[in-house]
Amino acid sequence: MVDCTGEGVLFIEADADTTLEDLGDAIQPMCPCFEELLYDVPGSGGILGSPLILSQVTRLRCGGFIFALRLNHTMSDGPGLIQFVNAIGEMAQGLSVPSLLPIWQRELLNARNPPRITRIHHEFENLTNTKGTLMAMDENNLVHRSFFFGPKEIRALRSRLPASLGACSTFEVLTAYVWRCRTIAFAADPDEVVLISCVISMQGKRGFDLPPGYYGNAFVTPASITKAGMLCKNPLEYAIRLVKKAKAEMSQEYVKSVADLMVIKGRPSFMHPGNYMVSDVTRDGSGEIDFGWGKPVYIGPARAISIISFCARFRNSKGEEGNVILICLPPPVMERFERELKRMTEEAEPVRLITSKL
Repeated sequence: MVDCTGEGVLFIEADADTTLEDLGDAIQPMCPCFEELLYDVPGSGGILGSPLILSQVTRLRCGGFIFALRLNHTMSDGPGLIQFVNAIGEMAQGLSVPSLLPIWQRELLNARNPPRITRIHHEFENLTNTKGTLMAMDENNLVHRSFFFGPKEIRALRSRLPASLGACSTFEVLTAYVWRCRTIAFAADPDEVVLISCVISMQGKRGFDLPPGYYGNAFVTPASITKAGMLCKNPLEYAIRLVKKAKAEMSQEYVKSVADLMVIKGRPSFMHPGNYMVSDVTRDGSGEIDFGWGKPVYIGPARAISIISFCARFRNSKGEEGNVILICLPPPVMERFERELKRMTEEAEPVRLITSKL
């Protein structure tokens, strides 16, 4: 519920003595000047009793600008946020009312009465770190990186796959690849349980009956489970099959079972060691946002969050179209992770590291 007090949102204006050309590839995550592009107003980051949005516009010397925004995630998911920002763009260009009106109707995803869990939800089961060999993800001691995968890197990974695997999306290949390298980098006990969770939206999918304009959280995070030793010793194909299996769990019944689980088990956390979650934002429509100055050079998440990575689209300074994977890890794990990435793509141009530690 929202208390409509009419207090508005936090909006900051700033100027920077630089240009987009000067920033180059650093404009994508993790931008080294991130904290200057979105000032963290003290007391604004809570869930309750806090503004719903914190935003900042930074004007650049070249005439371009950077728009950074932090949303209270209890209000909306990624597609809902894109809908909101699209509305800002339309109204900035003269519309008095957005072309797609916002729909509240949160009751559409309420739990059943009585609630009943009818599916297996590994992502909410604390099955991991039973051997104590998974390093804790302390937010105050994580290195943030993003890695660019262009056409050469994708071809190199696909060349390792057997024809019997069938068609694989770029997201499936990259998610499996990064998950496997990440698990190797943690050097976990071979019997340690590890999970891969995929963020899957209900928006636009048949059978979910969400009206156009619904902007609430409408996603689930189904997971596949294996042991670290099995994931690390098997070829990439093994990890891809597990990613496909997690995605295949998505259904109407799965969504209803998640809602019921939240009621029965009191909203358990999925932020536990051993779980790795990836969200695909390459097709969220954000590239079409226009405030009146044209399409964005980059739009997407600013950084990874603990166990959660993002897969976003980006065109680098060489004009190459590709994907960036945002990830954060403890320092020693990140060093091993980078070495493993390079080892697995040795027959192609190395995966490009594009940002630095905050």
